Amino acid sequence: MHYPIPALDAADIHVAEIEIERSRFIAWVCHAPRVAAFEALLARARKTYPDASHHCSAFIAGPPGEQNAIGFSDDGEPGGTAGRPMYQVLDGAGIGQIGCVVTRYFGGTKLGTGGLARAYAQVVHKALESLRLDDFTERTARRLKIDFAGEAEARAWLGERDIPVDAADYDAEGVTLTVGWPLADTHDLAALESRLKGQLSVLE
Repeated sequence: MHYPIPALDAADIHVAEIEIERSRFIAWVCHAPRVAAFEALLARARKTYPDASHHCSAFIAGPPGEQNAIGFSDDGEPGGTAGRPMYQVLDGAGIGQIGCVVTRYFGGTKLGTGGLARAYAQVVHKALESLRLDDFTERTARRLKIDFAGEAEARAWLGERDIPVDAADYDAEGVTLTVGWPLADTHDLAALESRLKGQLSVLE
């Protein structure tokens, strides 16, 4: 399965901000392959803006359409006016592994439930408009046993298909390559086996 994810390193955040009726809405976006990455973003936002009125949030710690590793919070705003609109923007964008926190500084004028929902959705939209994305491919580990003479040929074949070699273990009989095999397997190992003249075994 292929899908877009934020092109951000673990410690990076992407920021956008809007102001409505003197209320500031500051959106922080992170790459969240796991829920813990989103939780770290939320803790960082709370520490950076300890005097803010609210730290509302939403995350999808998995592929688009994920139903389990998701969440959203209104953090004291009226129910359904912050976290859910934020989540709906993330979900509608079709981006996976993404976390977002919107910090609000209250400007003195109440926006009403509809105004709040629009404001939280708007700042997340603004953040996503300028967010750089990477293409993510879901992978599983496969171990390929190859003789020494075939290693260079095997690495070249894997490289042509953007299949990463994560580890190489050598012994008296050859090398075992641990590779990140796409879950949506469209590559036929018979072609590699033919190029290696049969000197290939798949270890499970």
